[in-house]
Amino acid sequence: MANAHFPHLLEPLDLGFTQLRNRVMMGSMHTGLEDRFYHYGKLAAYFRERARGGVGLIVTGGISPNRRGWLLPFGGTMNSLGDIFNHRKVTRAVHEEGGKIVMQILHSGRYGYQPFIVSASDKKAPISKFKPKALSEAGIESTIRDYVRCAKLAQKSGYDGVEIMGSEGYLLNQFLCVRTNHRTDRWGGSIENRMRLPVEIVRRVRAAVGPNFIIMYRHSILDLVEGGNSWDEVVAVAQALEKVGVTLFNTGIGWHEARVPTIVTSVPRAAFAAVSGRLKQAVSIPVIASNRINMPAQAEEIIASGTADMVSMARPFLADPEFVNKAAAGRVDEINTCIACNQACLDHTFSNQRASCLVNPRAAHETELQYLKKSVSKRVAVVGAGPAGLSAATVAASCGHDVSLFDSSDSIGGQFKIAMQIPGKEEFKETLRYFTKRLEVTGVKLHLGKRVTREELLAQGFDHIIVATGITPRTPRIEGINHPKVLSYLDVLLHKKAVGKKVAIIGAGGIGFDVAEYLLHDPATPLPIPLSTWLGEWGIDLQAKQNGGLIKPEEAHPIRDIYLLQRKASKVGAGLGKTSGWVHRATLQRNHVQMLAGVDYQKIDDQGLHISVGGKNQVLDVDHVILCAGQESLTELMPVQTSETGPRFHKIGGAALASELDAKRAIKEGAELAASL
Repeated sequence: MANAHFPHLLEPLDLGFTQLRNRVMMGSMHTGLEDRFYHYGKLAAYFRERARGGVGLIVTGGISPNRRGWLLPFGGTMNSLGDIFNHRKVTRAVHEEGGKIVMQILHSGRYGYQPFIVSASDKKAPISKFKPKALSEAGIESTIRDYVRCAKLAQKSGYDGVEIMGSEGYLLNQFLCVRTNHRTDRWGGSIENRMRLPVEIVRRVRAAVGPNFIIMYRHSILDLVEGGNSWDEVVAVAQALEKVGVTLFNTGIGWHEARVPTIVTSVPRAAFAAVSGRLKQAVSIPVIASNRINMPAQAEEIIASGTADMVSMARPFLADPEFVNKAAAGRVDEINTCIACNQACLDHTFSNQRASCLVNPRAAHETELQYLKKSVSKRVAVVGAGPAGLSAATVAASCGHDVSLFDSSDSIGGQFKIAMQIPGKEEFKETLRYFTKRLEVTGVKLHLGKRVTREELLAQGFDHIIVATGITPRTPRIEGINHPKVLSYLDVLLHKKAVGKKVAIIGAGGIGFDVAEYLLHDPATPLPIPLSTWLGEWGIDLQAKQNGGLIKPEEAHPIRDIYLLQRKASKVGAGLGKTSGWVHRATLQRNHVQMLAGVDYQKIDDQGLHISVGGKNQVLDVDHVILCAGQESLTELMPVQTSETGPRFHKIGGAALASELDAKRAIKEGAELAASL
């Protein structure tokens, strides 16, 4: 019987020799747990929770077929019988919950962060400090054998199939494109030669594993780099791979070195689904759409329209392992939506840390951070309904405590209410929708619109008082700081005060960049930004008429002249997220924002902002100066001295550390503290 809420999305997918229970796939997301054998128990718990949540098919993080393919030194590898024992923990856990799982075989090629890397040619990647060695003919044959051995070992480990990673700029993608394949032998030159390696790998893997084993190929359908493939070449590769035994195609968008964003929060939802639809028309096996699909209604439309046969959602299953079950039950408002911030997932992965999730700190920490019902219920007060307070209150209530949440504002959200004003950050409102529902479900008593005092809290007899009151903007010591030209970022983003056409922003941290992007947005353009507008800004051709799908970006016509200034001499924006910071910098550069480092602020007067840079004095003739120069913790509720009697006080989030606003830390601190009460 079809599901009443999402009949197409939750319909089974018949692959002939096996059936997937629905059209939802948890795409590959490298957590770091894959790289150490002693973490496989944790990895099994992580996948078990997602399988129990109802997802139709799970893809592991990348597992290398050999040492040269490592992403990192001693990275996760499947090349000996000894590896089977650990992987069976994973497959057993998923199968016990009624799910299916495939292992991704990923050879990093020139993207590896280790000295043994190889590629089609010896061209160094901009994202690795190591130069690859060009594979010899013998090396290519050895690599093919390693893929086959890896797939056979995956089959012995109980996996339902393998995903062969052929996109994102990894090894097989490097062979496919003239950008990185400069060979003159039978593995280079024409597309027929360049596709020889992935085709031969699939051919031999199919022969080795037999007909009743999933071979999914992650195909790069839009490279978004110079020297990428044309659409005709993309189709030619897909059709050749289908002939030699691919079961279904997963789609990949962009290389990791591409200067076009593909997954950050400013990318419109399902921006690239139409390209998957074009591939579906060219092949006869199922095609999976991917990238920035994060809610079930959107996924349902993709399947119902015939654009794709499945949808891949990786980060949404970090955010909420119960995604599918909630959708099936019509509880969409309870889904903890991925906001595509990348702060705890990809930023961690590319910094060699274990991945997690900003909105769900339990992700990849299921055995360590557990929200268990307590035998003794305590009375808990949480003051501040920003990210830290919301996390603490809802987790404490889910653990069985009697929780009261206080905030002086008339609505929840704290800094998230400010963040979601920024163009491209509209997704943040989904987190507030989730917490609003979570407060209701867990029974938190919500008290808004009153600034509660310590005396009032003490009088109510709480066992624990959690101070999550956040921050107040810091006012720098600059002559003329009280001039009418001066505004705080709260004046601009929250109170919507008018801002002139020429602006100087003091402070180039995350808030400074947000303010700059907010002031560049033309109010006449609706939010979220339409897909056609976004494609033009970044120079993306979904038809891929040009190689790689790149065209000349449309010229920017900024509505303001903006200076973004910082005292530090380091690169402006250096402290932004590893995988998203470059997008923010590129946006400002495109709009001619002047970013200055090493600035000494002298004074503010009717002439404007007087500064010195490199010993040279100048006056910025601006209408307004906006302060984004840091913040200070609000801790007035904390007692001066601790007492052996009365409630225990705790501080979290900005109230604990205000040097840099960090929702990831705030939500994690709130959850960990609440779970420990």
